[in-house]
Amino acid sequence: MPVLPEHRSVLAPLDHLSSQRDVSLVLDNARRLQEAAGAGDMPPLLRGKRLGLLCEDDTAANARLFRSAAVELGAHVAHLRPSLSGLATPLDLQHTAQMLGRLYDAVECQGLDKAVVLQLRRACAIPVYDGIASRDHPTAALAGSLGNGGTARDQRRFVLQAALLQTVANVWA
Repeated sequence: MPVLPEHRSVLAPLDHLSSQRDVSLVLDNARRLQEAAGAGDMPPLLRGKRLGLLCEDDTAANARLFRSAAVELGAHVAHLRPSLSGLATPLDLQHTAQMLGRLYDAVECQGLDKAVVLQLRRACAIPVYDGIASRDHPTAALAGSLGNGGTARDQRRFVLQAALLQTVANVWA
């Protein structure tokens, strides 16, 4: 099976927003989600999507934020304890990536070595995020630009949801 190209979207391959257009799309869509949530009408736009969460502790704040953002939009999130390390062979990582690509529509990696995430990303035909729900990710910095009140956690959740919709469901792209 040939290695597929890296998933190109507003947040891949290097987990940064590559243009002002990308930033504007994420913020506009996050505001739409914020308004829908305020009206009690959050659409299940990720219904039927399966997301993998690779992390040791799914009770950590970043894992809970990722799960709540995705589930609120109708996605199913499976917690996977990573057994990958820098010691895994390239063939092991390729097989793992192929399996993840068959099982999930996207995978969030939290606490994995950057080199492992990049190898998975190269071999997967799905988005592979590197800590998209973390405070250090560029999406967290965008949350402060939302305005319209709400808690900082809610604003982070809306920006995260907008990013997931654009990369997983191609909604509002």
